[in-house]
Amino acid sequence: MGDDLEARLARRLSELRQERGWSLDDLASRADVSRSTLSRLERGEISPTAALLGKLCVVYERPMSRLLAEVEPEPPQLVRAATQPVWRDRATGFTRRGVSPPHPGLRGEVIEATLEPGADIAYEEPPVPGLEHHLWVFDGALTLTVGGTASSLTPGDCLRYRLWGPSRFVNPGRAPVRYALLIVLP
Repeated sequence: MGDDLEARLARRLSELRQERGWSLDDLASRADVSRSTLSRLERGEISPTAALLGKLCVVYERPMSRLLAEVEPEPPQLVRAATQPVWRDRATGFTRRGVSPPHPGLRGEVIEATLEPGADIAYEEPPVPGLEHHLWVFDGALTLTVGGTASSLTPGDCLRYRLWGPSRFVNPGRAPVRYALLIVLP
């Protein structure tokens, strides 16, 4: 994620908290994240991890893609590969490319994701209950656990599911796993 995008994201996270009239302590309690981490995040002193953004998306009741879309300019109809926003969580080895930019008037979007070998990302709950996903693996292996049911996916496999509870993405292999995720809002 570029520096400008990170700065806009930090501002948007601060705005969301203020729109609700919450203090940093209120948000820390709701998100189960330390007040100091949230303060540093809103000031743009640190980059968020996927897990941290996931927790904030739950509290703010929006998918991560919607949150990231709120800090992007109005999306064009055609998005060239070179201009698609890319966000990296270097701590977990997760890279996310917004293939089709989300828009408030649309219900679906496509992202491309890559998880480095050994990556393990868990989300405690979905940002929006009932969120529909279609996950299609291109390269590598992925173990995806949704609501307590684990599925091992390899190239060409596609798993359709709705998010009602926790989920976990694990790359158990020795090579990166690359997949597309179609997200459909309920």
